[in-house]
Amino acid sequence: MRSEPDILDRAAELRTEPDVLTRLRAAADTRVVVMREGRVRVADGAVLRVGVESVGEAEWALLGRDGDGAALLLASAPALTASLDSAPEETWLGLRDVGGMLDAHESELFVTAVALSAWLTDAVFCARCGDRLSLQGAGWSRRCAACEIEHFPRTDPAIIVAVESPDGERLLLGANATWRGRMHSCFAGFVEAGESVEDTVRRELLEEVGVRVRDIRYVSSQAWPYPRSLMLGFRAVARDEDVRPDGEEIIDARWLTRAELRTALAGDGPVGLPGPASIARRLIADWCDSHPAPLAEEPPASVVPSGSK
Repeated sequence: MRSEPDILDRAAELRTEPDVLTRLRAAADTRVVVMREGRVRVADGAVLRVGVESVGEAEWALLGRDGDGAALLLASAPALTASLDSAPEETWLGLRDVGGMLDAHESELFVTAVALSAWLTDAVFCARCGDRLSLQGAGWSRRCAACEIEHFPRTDPAIIVAVESPDGERLLLGANATWRGRMHSCFAGFVEAGESVEDTVRRELLEEVGVRVRDIRYVSSQAWPYPRSLMLGFRAVARDEDVRPDGEEIIDARWLTRAELRTALAGDGPVGLPGPASIARRLIADWCDSHPAPLAEEPPASVVPSGSK
């Protein structure tokens, strides 16, 4: 069954077929996305597909089907592969490099390749007994022959939240210490064991800036494979405007008006904002758009004295 045009068809029904990767690697129309150290080649606004014959040593997995139904494989290549390194270095791009240049389908393909490649590289040995794992499920699972357990790609949930003032006229953004004040963004953190995502929102805001929030509302999510996260985006309302950055993770926090944020989104504002690939920027832009910008006042019509030309 074909997926929607902007959703990657992951061809999950093929994962249980014995030796499916061998069969697909031998098929003439199979295409490959090559991943090297978290980067793929991008050309003309799309993830570059190559033929199987152009790929050397690699870990292989099934990504799904391309738009025309052809099989799409992932080749997670070592850091140095002569046949790949002959490509211009500037065509190898990471997730942050890509920004907003890819459409929804290509972005999902890119992110899936990044996340799956990282898992193939990292999950080589069994976490229980240390024995080497064998690949199964067309690259989507591994099995330990020694203790007979299966391992699957892991996803770590994290929250990110846009906090508005009690009067709804300003948004609270913080500067993380690792950014050295160059950028302000929404507040984020990983979901801890035993927490609901709403509890995580409350805890992170209280820990980082001493703010208590209400009216927590889910907005949207974004795969964020650094190396395996899922960012769950929320809106919330602060109970008061008293802000106390913790001084360790958050070194500055400030309330910004829609006018200030619209200017910042255009690149001329009082603070730097996250790039176009991030859910943080989308949360900020959506909050600004929830109230349309005021129309510029037109100058009064000039009065032409009677008899004048």
